[in-house]
Amino acid sequence: MTTFILGIQSLVLLYYNLKTTNMEMENEKNKYYKAKQRVAEIKKFYTSLMFYVVFICALAGLNYYVNELRHPWFLWAAFGWGIGIFFQAVKAFNWTPFMGKNWEERKMKQFMDEEKKRNNNNWN
Repeated sequence: MTTFILGIQSLVLLYYNLKTTNMEMENEKNKYYKAKQRVAEIKKFYTSLMFYVVFICALAGLNYYVNELRHPWFLWAAFGWGIGIFFQAVKAFNWTPFMGKNWEERKMKQFMDEEKKRNNNNWN
């Protein structure tokens, strides 16, 4: 009888170890895919930045050739495209100081604490 119980215990431990191993493997896969996605976003940003510099320099050269920069119209293109590059950098490098992931977590905790207090006051 004791060998039967020991056999069941070893099966339960084996199942638990397999389950935790699978969970750890899934967690590692998720981390890998998130890291891969972040690297792709950073690569996309640097590619966009390179094209921005090349095209704005070309537009500046064209502007100089046409009217010797008396009317620097290329600055409008540089400013407009620069706004897009700025927001792409914010996304790629997670520069969200006001409403980032930490802000979301803090707000959720604050709302949960307020709800808990409200529920405790209703029962008193």
